[in-house]
Amino acid sequence: MEKDFKEWFQEKTEVHSKKARPHFREGEVWFAALGANIGFEQDGRGGEYLRPVAIIRKFNNEILWAVPLTKTAKSEPFYFSFPLEGNTSTAILSQIRLVDAKRLFYRFGVMRVEDVEEMKKRLKALLP
Repeated sequence: MEKDFKEWFQEKTEVHSKKARPHFREGEVWFAALGANIGFEQDGRGGEYLRPVAIIRKFNNEILWAVPLTKTAKSEPFYFSFPLEGNTSTAILSQIRLVDAKRLFYRFGVMRVEDVEEMKKRLKALLP
């Protein structure tokens, strides 16, 4: 499938020019403009290139660590499944990334505290 990087660049320019960053907290799940990415990196979808992400670490009001989510359940060590809003979401731990809060569009839900802690534990286990 051919990706339209030019269309994403136009959307990215609009995201960058947004003035206000939303208020967010660790453990929340937001739809974020992750864009059209290279190779196996998770893409956003739709005209705004949105994808759900779990906020793992808030560094300040501007930047955070986010983990992209998928509906596809996987049991490998690079994934972590948890309940969210009546469904099961799966975090793609290997794709944790630094995100500017300008990419956050709307809050979808909140993870249980024990799931946030377990996700952090599994992320730490991936480090050498």
